[in-house]
Amino acid sequence: MRCLVTSARPYDEQFLRAANQGRHDLVFVETTLSAETAFVAQGFPAICPFFNDTLDAHTLETLARLGTRLLVLRSTGFNHVDVPAAEKHGIAVMRVRDYSPYSVAEFTIGMMLTLNRHLHKAYNRVRDGNFLLDGLLGFDMHGKTVGIIGTGSIGTALARILKGMGCHLLGYDIAPNPVCLELGVVYVPLEALLRKSQIISLHIPLVPETRHLIDAERIALMPEGAMLINTSRGPLIDTKALIAALKSRHLGAVGLDVYEEEAELYFRDHCDDIICDDTFERLLTFPNVIVTGHQAFFTREALSTIAETTIQNLDTYSQGKDSPNYVRAAR
Repeated sequence: MRCLVTSARPYDEQFLRAANQGRHDLVFVETTLSAETAFVAQGFPAICPFFNDTLDAHTLETLARLGTRLLVLRSTGFNHVDVPAAEKHGIAVMRVRDYSPYSVAEFTIGMMLTLNRHLHKAYNRVRDGNFLLDGLLGFDMHGKTVGIIGTGSIGTALARILKGMGCHLLGYDIAPNPVCLELGVVYVPLEALLRKSQIISLHIPLVPETRHLIDAERIALMPEGAMLINTSRGPLIDTKALIAALKSRHLGAVGLDVYEEEAELYFRDHCDDIICDDTFERLLTFPNVIVTGHQAFFTREALSTIAETTIQNLDTYSQGKDSPNYVRAAR
């Protein structure tokens, strides 16, 4: 099957070609898909987009007119796809339901430890010949209460690591995960989790109900000096409210691998550009904030699984088979 891979980076080509083994005709372009760039899909029945591609109703209408019949997402999340519009135009949508949960969970731990023990500051100090410890004081993770919002595969992997570190674990989800219950996670209402947790980590999908789940009112519930980590989706947090809480010193540390308006920034080199997003630039000024470029998923194991599942999805569609990887609009 002929498939156009958009927003492609060298690592995408490396892992997808290794998984493909010549089964499908893959064409890689760096172009980010949108209504304005959809013309690149001419002649491709399948498109393999990334989560920074825009697949709204307008784009999908154009893609359908150009002959696209399948979107094979190389991501778990599908909030960037107007699924009802895809169905209206006869375009099937498939996704990668699961990849290495350890990639994101371990990255989350890395953010917690870096912020707590000020590893980023220590690294730069030593390179400048400064070996003073002033300002680098941290705390033991052992015995601290960590709230995990979303206890799917990633939240569960995180819980396992934190249990090994001796943390007390609180969880919030629409349904308790039996594995997490066995690990000792105590499920509580969201507001209770926010009030009782010294560290809070987000691991839920972005849907209309979770947009700005963490707003000014809920940030105010968190203990003074709490740490907030988001390795899920940027719009889960109201960024303006987050900045206000940082300015007032209510939050002690923030780790963001995702950003509310990341679409125009991430997965591009802006070294020689002037970044005009004042909100993003303000975040970078805080010494107790770490911002990374949506890299939590970025491990060999995760990329291998994503590529293998993507190729399997192309096989499944080509063979007319059903699969749990199909994304269908809610009825």
